[in-house]
Amino acid sequence: MTAHHPFLLESLAWKRAHVLDALAGLDEEALNTSYVASGWTPLDLVRHLTVDVERYWFRAVVAGEPEAVAFAAGDGTGWRQAAPVSYDDVAAAYREEAARSDEIIALRAPDAPIAWEAGSSWPGAPRDLADVLVHVLTETATHAGHLDIVRELADGRQYLVVHP
Repeated sequence: MTAHHPFLLESLAWKRAHVLDALAGLDEEALNTSYVASGWTPLDLVRHLTVDVERYWFRAVVAGEPEAVAFAAGDGTGWRQAAPVSYDDVAAAYREEAARSDEIIALRAPDAPIAWEAGSSWPGAPRDLADVLVHVLTETATHAGHLDIVRELADGRQYLVVHP
């Protein structure tokens, strides 16, 4: 088994924390309000990262877990909440899914091939765990930036950090 690149894993952990920290302290109304024309709320975006990024890429694509594959292959999506939800509930679900992802990562070599390819057929699509890690890090960092903007629109707070 080839060792994972520590910077890649540390960066993913840092961006996951950034996602939740960018929203910490906002009240429930602000967390469940859309600030963009497409209509998603801050908590919708965190749920998207939970379901459509962490669960989809690690449990379905990398591990091929039947339940995750069935959800991903169906019409399931993490984008829309059925009703307003709390930050604590959404943050806990995101942390739990990230922990499951980390377990999957720990059990595989970076060059381990993916188990399920549905929905990942575009040119340059991830073909092994290392590719998925880079993809998930990129998507998580992108959405963390979206949440930074939403936070600034919500209450003026700017979330600026320097990587430790």
